[in-house]
Amino acid sequence: MQLASLLALSLATLAVRACPGEEHGDNHAHIHERRAYPKAPLTPPSSPLVWGDVNIIHTTDSHGWLLGHQKTSFPEPNYRRVRYGDLGDFSSFVTHMKQLALEKDVDLLMVDSGDLHDGTGLSDGFPPGSVDAHEVRATTKASLEVMLTLCSQTNRYMFDLPYDIMAIGNHELYIYANTYDMYKHFAPSLNGRYLSSNVNITVADAHGNNVSVPVGDRFAKFTTRKGRKVTSLGVLFDFTGNDVNTTVQKVEDMVKEQWFAEAINDEPDFFLLVGHMPVAKTDHWPTVFDAIRAVHPTTPILIFGGHTHIRDCVQYDGRSMALESGRYMETVGWMSAKLDQKGSTDDIAFTRRYLDPNRVTYEYHTGRGNDSFDTLKGQLFTLGLNKLAETYNLSYQFGVAPQDYTITQVPYPSNNSLLTLFTEAMSYALTINNTCGAIPNIMITNSGSQRFDVYSGPFTKNDQLTASPFADPFLYVQNVPLSIAKQVLPALNNAGANNRRALSGFDEEAYARGEVNMVYHAWLQEMDQRNDGPTRRAAQNLTLGYVTHDSCPGVGDDTLHSPLSFYNVPDFIGTDAPAGVADDAPIDLVFVDFIEAQLLQLLNSLQSTKTFTTADVQVYSSVLGTAVLGLYAQKYWN
Repeated sequence: MQLASLLALSLATLAVRACPGEEHGDNHAHIHERRAYPKAPLTPPSSPLVWGDVNIIHTTDSHGWLLGHQKTSFPEPNYRRVRYGDLGDFSSFVTHMKQLALEKDVDLLMVDSGDLHDGTGLSDGFPPGSVDAHEVRATTKASLEVMLTLCSQTNRYMFDLPYDIMAIGNHELYIYANTYDMYKHFAPSLNGRYLSSNVNITVADAHGNNVSVPVGDRFAKFTTRKGRKVTSLGVLFDFTGNDVNTTVQKVEDMVKEQWFAEAINDEPDFFLLVGHMPVAKTDHWPTVFDAIRAVHPTTPILIFGGHTHIRDCVQYDGRSMALESGRYMETVGWMSAKLDQKGSTDDIAFTRRYLDPNRVTYEYHTGRGNDSFDTLKGQLFTLGLNKLAETYNLSYQFGVAPQDYTITQVPYPSNNSLLTLFTEAMSYALTINNTCGAIPNIMITNSGSQRFDVYSGPFTKNDQLTASPFADPFLYVQNVPLSIAKQVLPALNNAGANNRRALSGFDEEAYARGEVNMVYHAWLQEMDQRNDGPTRRAAQNLTLGYVTHDSCPGVGDDTLHSPLSFYNVPDFIGTDAPAGVADDAPIDLVFVDFIEAQLLQLLNSLQSTKTFTTADVQVYSSVLGTAVLGLYAQKYWN
C-alpha cells in the first residue's frame, strides 16, 4: 500500500512538473472538486457500439480543448462530465476500451487528424514573460531554442495517449516556431507515427546548410496486435496559408512521387489513411484513394479526415470508409470493419459512430460505473492539466457575462450576438489610452476571428482566449473620407458573397488559406433546415446538439439531439459610422491586420483620389484581438 502511494505521488509530481522557467514556489496540488451532473440530464447513447475485427477511435481538430467544455448552457454539457469532460476522462475511456478489445480478441487503434494548436487557454495562454509561439515569430536558432525550452505542455499530453497514428494540421503551420517544435520534439515522441506526407520544414543540417525535410514521416508501416499489416499516410489538404520555411505539396503532385509509389507497392491487410483533409468527394482524399486503388483494387482502405469541423462519413466504394469527427473535443469518432480474405471483392461490413465525449457516454460504452471508471493515468492527466491551467492563470476572472452570446444561434446584429458584442468591445478596448481614440472612426474585423460562443457566468482568461484565440494587431489608415470609409464594410462582405456565388457557395481562396467557417456554418444551416428548425425542436424531448446526416448507412450520432438554431452571419463585422460627422470629413479606418491586403484593394477600388498602400498603414493600438473581450468585461461586467 505504501509503495503504491509513493508510486502515485511520483507520477503525480511528474505529471504536473512545469517546463524549465515555469516552476512556481507554490507546489500544492490544485484539484478541482467533482461537480454534479448538469441539471438537465444527459441523454445516454442510443445503442452499444458494433465491434469488428479492426476498430478505430478517432479525434481531430482538438484545438487545445483538453479541459473539456465547462459551461452549463446546452449544448456544452454534451461534452463534459462530472468535472469537465477533459482529456483525463478520455484517457480512462481509451484504457477501458483497450481492455475490451483484448477480451474480444480484436484490434483497437487510435488516430488523430491534426490541429492541436489555436483554440483555448491551454494552447494559447502562455503566462506573461514567457515566449508565446502564437504571437512571437522566432527567427534565429537561439530564439527558437528559448521558445522550445517553454515546451508545448498540451502536446505532451497528446503524445502520452496511445495513438497509433497522428497527422499534421494546418494550425501547426501558421507559425514557423510551432512547426519547428512539432519537428524537433513532438514527431520524435511518436517514433515514426507522426505523419506529414506532403508537408516539409526547412531547417539547418549538421553543416549549417538549409535543407527541406518532412516535419514528421511521410508514411508508416506497422503490424497490429492481431498481426495485421498496415500502411499509413498522413496527408494535408492543399493549404496555402503556411509560414515561411514550410512547404505544402499539392496532393495531386504527392501521389506522383517515387516514395509514394514505393510506400504503397506492397499490399498490406488494410490501408490506414489519416490526414487533415475533409472526406467529402470535393476535396482530395479521392485523389489518394484512386492512386492506391490503381495498384490495389480490393484492399480495404480506412480513411480519417478533418479540418472542416463537421461530422461526416463517405464510402468511396464498398471496401472503404472515410470518417470525419467534428471539432473541439465535441466528438470522438468510432469506426469498425469486419475484414475478409485478401482478394475478396465483396463489400466490407463497416460501422461508424459519432460519440459525445461526456461521462455518460464513456461509462455506457465501457460498462463502467462512476466509482470504477477513473484510471490512475486519467486522474493524473486531469491533475496535470488543471495545474497547467493554474500556471497560465486561466481562471482569472474579468467579469460576469450577463447572458449567453452566440455566433450563429441568434441573428446578427442582435443583443445576444457575440459578433455584435465584439464590435461594441472593439469601440471601447481599442481606444483605451489611445491618443487617436477621440478621432471619429470605423472599426472592421473578420467574423471568423470569433471562434466560440461566450456563455453566461464568470468570464475568465480561458473564456477570453477560447472566444478570440488569434493575437492579431489592429491597424489603421488616417484621413479616409467618411463617405468612402462607410462603403468598405459592405464592399468586403459583397466581395465574399460574390466569391461564394461564383463557386457554388464555396470561397476557394479563403478555404486554401485555412478558413473553414463557410463549410461548418453551411453544415449547421442544413442541419437546422432539415429538421424544421424551432418547430421540430419544440416537439421533441431532446437536448440540443448535432443531428448528423451523412452518406453512410445507419444512424451515425451516438446520442440523439435536437439541432441548434442557425442564422447566417457576414464574413466581416464592424462598428457603425460615427454620428454627426459630415460625409467629406476625414476619419480613421481601423481594421485587423489579417484583412489588410484585401481592405486596401477595396479601398482603392472605391475612390481614385488617393492610392493607399502599406506605407499608409500604421498600428492603431497595442491591444491585440485576444484582449478585446477581457478589457470590455472588466469595464462593463463588474
